[in-house]
Amino acid sequence: MLGGELYDPMDPELVAARERARDLCQALNSTREAEQEERRRILRELFGAGGDTVWMQPPFFCDYGSNIELGERVFFNLNCVVLDVCPVRIGSFTLFGPAVQIYTPLHPLNAELRRREECGKPVEIGSDVWVGGGALIMPGVRIGSRAVIGAGSVVTRDIPEGVFAAGNPCRVIREITE
Repeated sequence: MLGGELYDPMDPELVAARERARDLCQALNSTREAEQEERRRILRELFGAGGDTVWMQPPFFCDYGSNIELGERVFFNLNCVVLDVCPVRIGSFTLFGPAVQIYTPLHPLNAELRRREECGKPVEIGSDVWVGGGALIMPGVRIGSRAVIGAGSVVTRDIPEGVFAAGNPCRVIREITE
């Protein structure tokens, strides 16, 4: 699965791992603002890396959590979703607006195969990236450091570092020079 090969999503080990993550997300999402220590404990347990410094504004949802590796002080605003059947690597000081969704799963075009198996492609996001609210980041995408992704964008291909990109499909609008 992690290598992008076809896999059976109903494999008991994968089902158990998803249930673990869903239970942790439910616990996180039911915490109150005053329960910061409990949130931190859950985030350390949920993420593969970065749970110590992530700034999370619940609710948050993911498939496995353990496939998400965060740099220092990544921020997720309300209602973000990360479907992490493949690795999701996010650099330090990256900010996600509300309702940003990051997808790694893919499904075969062949309907018969799609009934039994799926696959995925990893997502990599550099440091100091700002992703505007409601953006969708599709499987296999790489976003370079210091890029800004406009709200509502659908990122279907790689975005270089140091640019402002927006739209559906997302495209580079200009370099960031200031």
